[in-house]
Amino acid sequence: MTSRGTATGEGRLRVILAVLGALGLAVATYLTITHYQGDSPVCLAGGHGCETVQKSDYAELAGIPVPILGLFGYLTVLLAAALPGDPGRILGVAAGLIGFGFSVYLTYLELFVIDAICQWCVASAVIMTFVFAVSLVRGVRYLGLSGPSRDPLTS
Repeated sequence: MTSRGTATGEGRLRVILAVLGALGLAVATYLTITHYQGDSPVCLAGGHGCETVQKSDYAELAGIPVPILGLFGYLTVLLAAALPGDPGRILGVAAGLIGFGFSVYLTYLELFVIDAICQWCVASAVIMTFVFAVSLVRGVRYLGLSGPSRDPLTS
């Protein structure tokens, strides 16, 4: 693969990560605003699952509202997308792994502890799953390809 092909392929992955980060940031921002206004998120498909989840004992972690954690997570994804080279790749994989793991934990709580599903939380979990997948592809395909040629035949 040429360096131009590598840059173009990774460039597409970085754009995809930026779009996913922006979508996730929008969801986390909405949930943060409703949290601090004392409102319940609007469940687009009806029901009261979003309200139940947001008012549950699990809506905060160590006193920090979960949507705030989402804001920081998606800002980290945007930073990873903006950073070229290995620092961006490693940060992206780390943010994706932590975000995906946290999303799995929160989904477990919704399904088996809270007994309610928040559509916004599901949307965030889906977005973070894609973030993890795209970051992993970026990391596996391009890790170590920055800087001088890594071709063992020319070294």
